[in-house]
Amino acid sequence: MQFPQVRMRRLRQNRSIRDMLRETAITPNDLIFPYFVCPGENIKNEIKSMPGIYQYSIDNLLRDVEELVKKGLKSVILFGIPEFKDSIGSSGCLHDGIVQKSVRELKKQFQDLYVITDVCNCEYTDHGHCGPIINGEVNNDATLEILAKQAVTHAIAGADMVAPSDMMDGRIQRIRAELDSKDFQNTPIMAYSAKFASSFYGPFRDAAGSTPSFGDRKSYQMDPANAREALREMELDFQESADIIMVKPALSYLDIIKTAKENFNIPIAAYNVSGEYSMVKAAAEKNWIDGNKIAMEILTSIKRAGADLIITYHFRDVIDLL
Repeated sequence: MQFPQVRMRRLRQNRSIRDMLRETAITPNDLIFPYFVCPGENIKNEIKSMPGIYQYSIDNLLRDVEELVKKGLKSVILFGIPEFKDSIGSSGCLHDGIVQKSVRELKKQFQDLYVITDVCNCEYTDHGHCGPIINGEVNNDATLEILAKQAVTHAIAGADMVAPSDMMDGRIQRIRAELDSKDFQNTPIMAYSAKFASSFYGPFRDAAGSTPSFGDRKSYQMDPANAREALREMELDFQESADIIMVKPALSYLDIIKTAKENFNIPIAAYNVSGEYSMVKAAAEKNWIDGNKIAMEILTSIKRAGADLIITYHFRDVIDLL
């Protein structure tokens, strides 16, 4: 049948029927809020390129989390800004490192908060790359040992999940083996599986102080033009026992998220990254758009594409809309 018998607008007549038939819904359970944690006390430094996002010392981290937990925050992911950096990122593996301390304090105060930790070296190396430099390049296999050690210190501190973001070959297998050998068989791994060498990461590098001092990350992060390669990367992480696979960035890679959902019987995460967030904020500041409604529409599109979980800086913006 066609018009006039079929009238699609019949099911859009009022909010009640629209809500009843909504196919995609965002809830606080879907969202993970990133935090940047740093040493010191009473520190709350706004990141200029990310309005509304801050570097927090642990005391202010706890205050902010408390506020958002009351509004429905379920999960956070932590990125560390260390006291010192060196050529191998050793400060990321310290049992009293900034992320490890933050995890312990969060779990002490918020038992039901699900705490995820980013496992990588770029924040901790003095050159800004994700592993030690040997013969002028990031050495893959040497990096695996550092990542495995870092992941275990996070688990010991109480992290509920670890999330390796380095894009080294074989890292999921190595981290899984190390966690299991230390009796952390129940600690899940969320793998940054299809992480592209994107131009959307600029504000994050301001926040984490992780801009490479030379070269770029194209030898280990993926070419944004490649979809089949993304599928292969996700398949390898799946085979290496990743519990969740992630696509990063999200908004320009919705096709990759959809491909992941169609090909893998495993939860799919997407990272709504810093550049995506900052563009919305910049346009909203000029009153060109309604930033909060745009943020909600973006998150809905990411979930509609197939993401089960979304890491987003927009949590504070959309929580009241939810």
